Amino acid sequence: MQRYGSGAIALHWSMVVLIVAVGVLGLLHDSWPKRTQAFWINVHALIGLLVWLLVIVRIAWRRRHAPPPLPPQVGEVSRRLSAPVHLLLYALMFVIPMLGIVTFVWHARAFDFGLFRVDFGVRSNRAVFHPTEDLHGYLAYALFALAGLHALAALWHRFMRHDGVLERMWPRR
Repeated sequence: MQRYGSGAIALHWSMVVLIVAVGVLGLLHDSWPKRTQAFWINVHALIGLLVWLLVIVRIAWRRRHAPPPLPPQVGEVSRRLSAPVHLLLYALMFVIPMLGIVTFVWHARAFDFGLFRVDFGVRSNRAVFHPTEDLHGYLAYALFALAGLHALAALWHRFMRHDGVLERMWPRR
């Protein structure tokens, strides 16, 4: 069985951790105390920027490093769904942070990187940030659902099919 390379594995699991972190922060958005809300929104935005940059790196990596072929015992349904599901995951990971950036900037917020700030000087405009904020959230839920199905499929391949699909992306011990 052929495995993904260590670079692809590192990028995959880094994205998992970052998306879980940014997702939890996004879901807790309305629960933060007012006095710390700006801080946590900024952390959410910075992690979102990192997700966006890493997905670009991942796409570039994928263009230069073809994924290993699926094991021969993988069924036809899995073979047909694999590429479109991965393409949709990549598309969502690319678009959602972009919508978040538009929302963030048109909410009159500045990115605070600690050592420096990036303020676009844009005045808050509800006509822009409200629809992008909604779309950002709806697409994030779609990403969570699709990523959850992706994880369930990997577990199904591991524990029901025993066909080696999950092991291709699992870090070596």
